[in-house]
Amino acid sequence: MYLLDRDIADCRALLVDGNPTSRSILAAQMREFGVVHVTQCSRPTDARRLLEGKPFDLVLCEQHFHHDDGYSGQDLLDDLRRSQLLPYATVFLMITGEATYARVAEAAESALDGYLLKPYSAQALAERVKQARSRKKALHDVFAAIEADQLEPAARLALQRFRERGAFWLYAARIGAELLLRLGQDAAALKVYEAVLAHKPLPWARLGVARAQADGGQAIAALRSLDALVADEPRYADAIDLRARLQLEQGQLAAALDSCRQASEMTPGSIERVQRQGLIAYYRGQTDEATRALERAATLGISSKMFDPQCLLVLGVLRFRARDRKGLQRCLDNLEHLARGAGAARRLPRMVRVLRTLDLMLQRQIGAVAAAVDALAAERLDEDFDLEAACNLMALLAELAHTEIRLEQAPAWVETLALRFCTSKGATELLAGAAAAQPRSAEAVHRAQSRILELAEQAMTQKMAGDARGAVRALIAHSGQTHNAKLIDVARLTLQRHAAQIPDAEDLAATIDAMRRRHAAAAAFPRLGQAAGRQAGALRLRVGAAAAGAAAPAAVPA
Repeated sequence: MYLLDRDIADCRALLVDGNPTSRSILAAQMREFGVVHVTQCSRPTDARRLLEGKPFDLVLCEQHFHHDDGYSGQDLLDDLRRSQLLPYATVFLMITGEATYARVAEAAESALDGYLLKPYSAQALAERVKQARSRKKALHDVFAAIEADQLEPAARLALQRFRERGAFWLYAARIGAELLLRLGQDAAALKVYEAVLAHKPLPWARLGVARAQADGGQAIAALRSLDALVADEPRYADAIDLRARLQLEQGQLAAALDSCRQASEMTPGSIERVQRQGLIAYYRGQTDEATRALERAATLGISSKMFDPQCLLVLGVLRFRARDRKGLQRCLDNLEHLARGAGAARRLPRMVRVLRTLDLMLQRQIGAVAAAVDALAAERLDEDFDLEAACNLMALLAELAHTEIRLEQAPAWVETLALRFCTSKGATELLAGAAAAQPRSAEAVHRAQSRILELAEQAMTQKMAGDARGAVRALIAHSGQTHNAKLIDVARLTLQRHAAQIPDAEDLAATIDAMRRRHAAAAAFPRLGQAAGRQAGALRLRVGAAAAGAAAPAAVPA
């Protein structure tokens, strides 16, 4: 027996290979190295379920599988990283028979810990595992600080190793820059990524530049950076994901859908990418494409932590549109099952109520439908009633407009939702897309967006005329009437720039802060199939309550 290191006996290994002979040989080799706990599976989807359920210290995964619907080892790794289901301590090694895989593996500096090219010897396997585990140990102080939610100390440790060119300094640079982005220091992160690029044009560093630009409010520059990156690396799915997100936020739904198609075609087994394509196709009005993609997403991942229940809501709406009560009932049953584990959160129960209302409509229970819609609409100004919930209520009202029920208050409800949630072009297009089955409602959404822009412009005209205080007070008043987070933000920025000229600036700031706490979170862009808390291209960071509730961090030197 050859022991890789003194802790190897405590290592829990997962072997993923479709060939039972290769898998048994690999298991025997791992036991020869001193690994006692070895779990085996033949498909990456099975591996995903195992990794969602419990942690492993080492994953050895075949790159290509002849089944599992095209889902590859790389797809598995991408999904786990994207959904924050693979701890830092886990070593993930890919096994491949293709020499060209080295082109995309980025050696040991990518999210992959290493790769093995077939045929390989037991010694080569031992060296790869030992090297990957050594890197984890070398950066243990950084990982430990992150796990303890001490992000600033972790960033300092990582960037110190980067500056001193210590062992694994490029990987330390990636972690340090990631931490800077999480701490809101996008300019410092940009400097780190640019320093890495000066050494070597690594794709993850180029993606990091785009992420830093996006976080710094430079969406157009970020899109230019991403276009250049995708042109050079057309199969870099994370870059395409980020481009889709920015296109969506800019209201470019057609371009975002094209990007989503590109990413999901490259990784057909990725739950997140397929469901994101389906959801955007729905808001874009591509009903057939949305149905196919959402059905596939449900087949792939309804039991997975990566699955977004919004897929069931939208699929249920499409079933209602086709007057398929059995299909709608299946969506409702699955959504009710998920909602039972939702705790006190109202997101899933609201979705259940939307589908239940549509099911009642198919049963011609008009009185029950009217009562259910009234109850949902009564929540439209609640603090936790967010943009996603607004889109779902818009969709419900649009679908019911083509039935025998008459909802006299529906136009007023639509106007209230639109005035509250038309905070950007992207949000406006989502709302209009949700209401597309009733063209008058979609038109009302665009009129509301014009009204919000008009109110902001009037305030800016007042400010330019020398009445900054009047502009801020007008914006606060309009925000109070519409609950629109964009007007609140314009008021905040105007006050920050002209506070010295406004005698009661502190009182106005307190009012604005209170309004932002009530309404800003609800205006956040919906997940649309993406795992919460993670951006495309981001490394996994476990940010807990301690970090989330901390005061604004001091700058970390880059």
